[in-house]
Amino acid sequence: MPLLSKQDHQQPMYSILLLEDEAVIRGALVRLFTRQGYRTAEAASVEEAQQHFHWSDFDLIITDIRLPGAPGIEVIERAPGVPVVVITSYASVPSAVEAMKRGAVDYIAKPFDHEELLATVRRILQPPQRAARPPTLEIEESEPPGMVGECPQMQEVCRRIAKVAPTPSTVLILGESGTGKELVARAIHQQSGRASAPLVTVNCAAIPETLIESELFGHEKGAFTNADRSRTGLVESANGGTLFLDEIGELPVTAQARLLRVLQNGEIRRVGSEQSRLVDVRLIAATHRDLRRLVEEQRFRSDLYFRLRVMEVALPALRERGEDRFRLAHFLLAKACRNLNRPAMTLTLDALQVIADYPWPGNVRELENAMERAVILSEERQISAELLALEPPTNEPPAPASDSLEEYFRSFVREHQQQMTETELAARLGISRKALWERRRRLKIPRHKG
Repeated sequence: MPLLSKQDHQQPMYSILLLEDEAVIRGALVRLFTRQGYRTAEAASVEEAQQHFHWSDFDLIITDIRLPGAPGIEVIERAPGVPVVVITSYASVPSAVEAMKRGAVDYIAKPFDHEELLATVRRILQPPQRAARPPTLEIEESEPPGMVGECPQMQEVCRRIAKVAPTPSTVLILGESGTGKELVARAIHQQSGRASAPLVTVNCAAIPETLIESELFGHEKGAFTNADRSRTGLVESANGGTLFLDEIGELPVTAQARLLRVLQNGEIRRVGSEQSRLVDVRLIAATHRDLRRLVEEQRFRSDLYFRLRVMEVALPALRERGEDRFRLAHFLLAKACRNLNRPAMTLTLDALQVIADYPWPGNVRELENAMERAVILSEERQISAELLALEPPTNEPPAPASDSLEEYFRSFVREHQQQMTETELAARLGISRKALWERRRRLKIPRHKG
């Protein structure tokens, strides 16, 4: 009998039905949703769910496409009026696109990130009730961590997103690994006129070179060994929507020529076919590599390069983002506490100093992992520098950051001193009242009167 679990402290309480035949994945997702306050029911098949539950009792259904018995896609017809999100393996993205055409509200490709899934669920169950406005950089619980920030570089990123999103132009996103390039691509898609159509994401570095052309452009039956049926490619699956090619610098030269034809003429040709097909796809590409150098080395086509860089969006490295590092650290710490079901924690000043000095070669992704690790190891309500266990690489000098840390301290105290006592302020900063007083005096921060 499927279990029904809930938490009574969170209102409103939304009900989610999870259909997944793999018990390990199903159990992990039930725990994830339960920790977030959702009332969660589970079943291993469509038939099992129909036997034990009424479809209309749920606010959202999440189902794997491939299930024993009836395919998960049948839930769309059996549960009219209930939004359905489908989960699919990477190789069956075209099936997910077909599910969306039949009425699914979204799809998630395996392997998926829990935060991505939660963000999708929140967007469906708790749509914003405010008027449309330009993209914001305020720190909000639902905001993707790579887009949190107020530094000039991130402000420019958001301005470029707002300008290019409504257009059909190709976008090239540049940035080191872990800076949030996929988040930018999603933001562009969601603010475009194609938001209701599919966003198909492809990591070019994750597909073997021998399969990349078949995966992107599809193939006909008999085109090669084991091609026992015709198959729609990922480019064709994105028809009417957006295709995001991550790590495009890894694309083989032969596939580059085919992609150039898509950009020039809107045409694709499946492997093994002599006929072309027309597609309407908006392309967003991303890379951490120097494409200009690859062009000089004749490893990347110059004509494709110039087609891609109609609009460039350059994401700054975390070490270049000044006070944003501290905002992101607090945001990701709160997120880790929620995900691990731990009480709220704070960062001590020595921890903030280490965060400022460390060069963050893995960028936001590395900071997120550091916060999660520290929360797991912590036995108190404060995260110290020792718990972060960050040591700058010996071949890389630490980033200068004392000025930004002092500015962060100054802005934090001025912002919160009207709502907190001196004792509470000191506790939030992980220092004594005497240390707070001395630092106030050195930085010439007046106390709030009243």
